[in-house]
Amino acid sequence: IERLIEYNRLKRHPITLVFDATHAPGLLHRKERVGGIDIRFSRLGQTADALIKNMVDRQREQALVVTADQDIARVAELKGATVVSCLDFGERISRAEMMEERFFDSEESMEEGWTPTTRKKGPAKRPSKKDRKALLKIKKL
Repeated sequence: IERLIEYNRLKRHPITLVFDATHAPGLLHRKERVGGIDIRFSRLGQTADALIKNMVDRQREQALVVTADQDIARVAELKGATVVSCLDFGERISRAEMMEERFFDSEESMEEGWTPTTRKKGPAKRPSKKDRKALLKIKKL
């Protein structure tokens, strides 16, 4: 959770973390906000998978789901949501943390500078509209 809080501080993306409270006695359907992250617990008798599917059903194309569960990924894609694997998201978090470190390190050595260029790298290959929308969401991570 601490890494997600730090990532949220860097990127300012809305993040909702879902926990399974199916068998937790006395834990009612709860929502909490910790460090800018919404944390939701499923109701008694409801799985976290079902809660995530309901959330995706409401948000549809606006949702970006990070999961390792193939069933959730399939349902999310059918509803129009973008799906990212846990490994990919973990790598993105690590990259964001490294970029922040580099930013602070580079402030000290600004004398060297960066030479901007407009040189193209090769022929453009345009992905499908669906893929472009998904890539836009993923790039924002």
